[in-house]
Amino acid sequence: MKALVLAGGSGTRLRPITHTSAKQLVPVANKPVLFYGLEAIAAAGIKDVGIVVGDTSREISDAVGDGSEFGLDVTYIPQSAPLGLAHAVLVSRDYLGDDDFAMYLGDNFVVGGIDRPIREFRAHRPDAHLLLTHVSDPRAFGVAELDASGRVRGLEEKPAHPKSDLALVGVYLFSSAIHEAVRAVKPSWRGELEITHAVQWLIDEGRDVRSSQITGYWKDTGNVTDMLEVNRLVLETIEPHCDGLVENSEIIGRVRIEEGAVVRNSRVVGPVVIGAGTVVADSYVGPFTSIAEECLVEDSELEFSIVLRGASITGVRRIEASLIGRHVQVTPAPQVPHAHRLVLGDHSRAQISS
Repeated sequence: MKALVLAGGSGTRLRPITHTSAKQLVPVANKPVLFYGLEAIAAAGIKDVGIVVGDTSREISDAVGDGSEFGLDVTYIPQSAPLGLAHAVLVSRDYLGDDDFAMYLGDNFVVGGIDRPIREFRAHRPDAHLLLTHVSDPRAFGVAELDASGRVRGLEEKPAHPKSDLALVGVYLFSSAIHEAVRAVKPSWRGELEITHAVQWLIDEGRDVRSSQITGYWKDTGNVTDMLEVNRLVLETIEPHCDGLVENSEIIGRVRIEEGAVVRNSRVVGPVVIGAGTVVADSYVGPFTSIAEECLVEDSELEFSIVLRGASITGVRRIEASLIGRHVQVTPAPQVPHAHRLVLGDHSRAQISS
């Protein structure tokens, strides 16, 4: 069994971060989101992985390399444009051959891994196996409708009136039957080849399409709010550890300080990760914050945020629920003298806040 990891999207919902960085490489607890997916694939016993790449192919390949760091053998598959998930399968035909494969969206985060659904797929050998989860607003997702036996009866993409609250998670398991399906479907109104249409084609053709519901946590990290939530979740699991230098500071709770980092005259309340070579001085760093490598946080307050490599935050109070890009400089705005210009008629009364 192979894996197909999709890492070619443009990441419009994470702009401006993704103007200069692949969305799959935005870090969660100082590790790229993509790496969590690759680790889950390796843990499930899959070795051969094709990564579909687009405009950020160089950045993805520089980060992942040949996959040996993850125990994988990685092949890169170029996609000319992000024309849909089914299109990614279409351009990967030569690599996949007739092998079964797991398709994993590179910006998705699944807690608990994918071992169990892969075991189910191998045991029953359906044409497709979908991972589903209950969501509060299914109108924002691909939605599955199940029959009484639990097989998938139908799929809808972002329906106005959903038939269930079961959303498609960004992990799909396929036999070679999917190749016929992706060739049969036409582009949607978005101009993309939708994987939901391809799976619906399998259903309409009487093929065996099954599903299972994930019991752990799943998130599509496509926007800042979701990135911060996943970061919070991962930070909840870290163990306190210090390879750096702490001077005249208060460290509370689960705080990981990497090699070469310095915390001086500061208060850090975990869970927090402080990356290698980062300096935190005369500052407060609050819960659910990850600060990457070679950053500077000085005379500032920071909480529930992600700070990327090389950023500096000096003299700022207060920052929270923020995603700060690589080599960003955040400083106080210059003070502007306050003045009031008044034209008041006779017998007026004016109240001015000083």
